[in-house]
Amino acid sequence: MEVRKRASIKSFPYDDFKDNDSLERIAEELNEGGANVVLGSLDAAINWGRSNSPWSLTFGTSCCGIEFMSIGCSRYDMARFGWEVTRNSPRQADLIMCAGTITNKMAPVFKRLYDEMAEPKYVVAVGGCTISGGPFKKSYSVVRGIDELVPVDVYIPGCPPRPEAIIYGMMQLQRKIKVEKFFGGANHKMNSEEKAESLKLGGLRGLSNENFSADKLGNNRPIIVTETPAQEKIEELGKELDTLEQNAVKAENTPVTPATPAAPATESPSTETNNK
Repeated sequence: MEVRKRASIKSFPYDDFKDNDSLERIAEELNEGGANVVLGSLDAAINWGRSNSPWSLTFGTSCCGIEFMSIGCSRYDMARFGWEVTRNSPRQADLIMCAGTITNKMAPVFKRLYDEMAEPKYVVAVGGCTISGGPFKKSYSVVRGIDELVPVDVYIPGCPPRPEAIIYGMMQLQRKIKVEKFFGGANHKMNSEEKAESLKLGGLRGLSNENFSADKLGNNRPIIVTETPAQEKIEELGKELDTLEQNAVKAENTPVTPATPAAPATESPSTETNNK
């Protein structure tokens, strides 16, 4: 289909770029000619791509890893959500999915893989053994939860959790990625030096896993999947995500009205009393 080149961007006045009506008019002209034009913020476009293509470094050590394998088969087909790409190298992975028991001898290896991942990076804890040690919690050789080693973004409980629960937990991670500010330090994991410097400034600052959902300093509340959702609930969550994106676009396109300056206060003349 032929594209009509009525709108010349090179000769477009700079001030008109701030006018949403002019941009929408040009987009309509291009769309009528067959060109697909979408208006939005660069932050939203990047987060849309990141949330729909998270590459996973799968750290499966026990039966929970088998459940993760099942969502890659045709019955559940995680490729529908863009999660089918798994990496064997931490430098090419966006998240590390720990599914199974972590022993004390394995903990340094797990921590090293996490440190080698590039930011922004995410951690998904799958199964009771990963979250708290599970039935081996009182064992001398088992780590009682990987949150003692690395910060966790999503907990998916179960022994093992069903594939639907893993899908629901990954959708919650998608939800978190979509509301982040990519250019504002998305999900940055602060080290001890950064935390100390941030506390000097009055508390944890920035969008990080340490204070993403904290109501007050030191209160960590990561996302926890408490139940296995039905197919209807997954579809309802998808509609909620679409509504969330539409509201974010509307909020960005809404012009901000400048506040009217307050009138200067008039001072009353002071009276002097002469005592004679």
